[in-house]
Amino acid sequence: MLDTRGDPSLRSRQRYRRGWLNLLLMIEGRKKKVIPWTATDVRTLKTMAKSKAGVNKISKALKRTEAATMVKASMLGVSLDTRG
Repeated sequence: MLDTRGDPSLRSRQRYRRGWLNLLLMIEGRKKKVIPWTATDVRTLKTMAKSKAGVNKISKALKRTEAATMVKASMLGVSLDTRG
């Protein structure tokens, strides 16, 4: 009588794929909500950049990541002090 369950290597590959699919679905469920930039946020960014505050200090004041702060400053054409 033939084994209808398939060979063991095929089953292990299918189990491996299922694991990755579950992992991807779990990661997708953890997306952060994008918070739009307000006029107050932009004003704070520009004034702190003008006073030569560092990216770290500005991002903490705005409660945003350093990357988000740098991207927004670049979009606005504002130069930031990246040293601290």
